[in-house]
Amino acid sequence: MKQRIITAVVAAALFLPIVIYGGLPLILLAYVLASIGLYELAKMKNMNLVSFQGIVSLLTLWILLLPPDYHEIITRFGYGKEDFAVMAVLLLLAWTVASKNRFTFDDASFFAMAVAYVGAGFYFFMETRQAGGLSWLFYSLFIIWATDSGAYFVGRALGKRKLWPEISPNKTVEGFLGGVGCALLVAIGFIVFGDLGVPAVKLLVMTALLSVFGQLGDLAESAFKRNYNVKDSGSILPGHGGILDRFDSLLFVWPLIHLFQLI
Repeated sequence: MKQRIITAVVAAALFLPIVIYGGLPLILLAYVLASIGLYELAKMKNMNLVSFQGIVSLLTLWILLLPPDYHEIITRFGYGKEDFAVMAVLLLLAWTVASKNRFTFDDASFFAMAVAYVGAGFYFFMETRQAGGLSWLFYSLFIIWATDSGAYFVGRALGKRKLWPEISPNKTVEGFLGGVGCALLVAIGFIVFGDLGVPAVKLLVMTALLSVFGQLGDLAESAFKRNYNVKDSGSILPGHGGILDRFDSLLFVWPLIHLFQLI
């Protein structure tokens, strides 16, 4: 527990000032986190990023992460992000032939999905900060922290019915509902003391859905680890595991915030 607390304090001291400042430091942070996330996924599958397929995937990830203000970097070549994504998929499929099927269709699909998963999550991390401002980013962080804390403490105190034992044996239905309840309390705090520019009822509905999907993001990460028989996605955060272990819920939540704001 002591190690977890020390890591959390140090990580917050590094993370929060960059989030508050925004701009280029935030973009660089997103690039670093996303790249580590892709590395962790590849490592889970016992695949190396220092390889043809790894380099193609990493470059594609970096292109997909480009914020709107930096699109000129690629549009000068006459192509958009979707064009590069298609080219990357074709290169990965071509590599299955060139490698004589040592790199398989399943491997190509894994890298394509890994890039989409990590890329979308961290791209909308930047978008939430840049377009929505600090209020929306702190809202996303607080509701997920509240969801995680509520699920843990309510689950320990009242948990009896297993939520999804095949994927995460310790999670309970009661903890799941407790997480949603705590997230709603945070949303009420934002309604009373904040100004997100969203009607109260809509914010409460959004919060409940984001809390549910945040917990699904956590379960999805648990499913990855169980499938590849690893305890943590990485070890970069002592006591906490890897980047994906800490951002699994948020990688689901940040894209959904963008979608909900359009409704």
